Amino acid sequence: MRSSFLLGAALPFTHGIRIIQSNDDGWAEVQARTFFSSLSATGHQVVLSAPAENQSGTGSSDATPTQVDADGCQYQSCPGGSPATGTNSSDTRLNYVNSYPVTSIKTGIDTTGPNLWNGAEAELAVTGPNVGSNVGPQAPFSGTIGAAVYAAHTAGIPAIAFSGRTGDPTAWNQPVPLQSQVYADLALNVTSTIIKSGTPYLPSDVFLNVNFGEVTSSKCTKASDFKFIATRINTGLFSAPDADYCGSTRLPWEADVIYLRSACYATISVGDANDKTTADAARQKVVLDKLKPILSCL
Repeated sequence: MRSSFLLGAALPFTHGIRIIQSNDDGWAEVQARTFFSSLSATGHQVVLSAPAENQSGTGSSDATPTQVDADGCQYQSCPGGSPATGTNSSDTRLNYVNSYPVTSIKTGIDTTGPNLWNGAEAELAVTGPNVGSNVGPQAPFSGTIGAAVYAAHTAGIPAIAFSGRTGDPTAWNQPVPLQSQVYADLALNVTSTIIKSGTPYLPSDVFLNVNFGEVTSSKCTKASDFKFIATRINTGLFSAPDADYCGSTRLPWEADVIYLRSACYATISVGDANDKTTADAARQKVVLDKLKPILSCL
């Protein structure tokens, strides 16, 4: 497979931080590749380790990788009968794992990343941007979130899951859709803000669930049109108070903001990697303080 997204491919691994990336839509999906290019162009040492095929909705499933079947990887990105794990011949930072998203990011964290980083470990994990939202009741079933939760909870690596409401599955070698570039720019903004805030990037056992609203040809056409809103993963009707944000101790529900409001919004929920629900107020506050430069009120 030959990638058309090689911005930064020639850069030596001497700048930025080490980032492992995965998704559940597949390693050849244009949305993940566009974000990979944005991160790489900024100087980060990014390694993509994602499923050989679309594995949407597989949650936290994990299984030993197997040989690719006769149909090959998605979008004919590897031939039938290829090994259980493989690498792009023109850019070894792009890797597939013929299994679930959790297995893919685990392989990247344990093996692929360290092999390219001279034995060093990932400093941050990012997943997506997913093709389609992952809000509220969708969270437990999302492979994009499942991979981020594995990184945060099991591997102890701060993790951010990104998802975008607009778009359809698209191969890496097609023209980059408008929403894919907008979502990559938004994801880079969040990632850069967290990195700039300093280590530890996130509290222990915390992941961020970030969702981007709808992009159309006439609305929300660039990243600067969006406002970032702090939200909750679950509604929290009977939960303890949230961190104080915009004069309230009850954060809005991410599903309400993404689906029921017409403005250009992106939601950021502080998730508990133990159970994929909303983290407690103390950990919310730590994260919201880090994100303060980009957060807005509804």
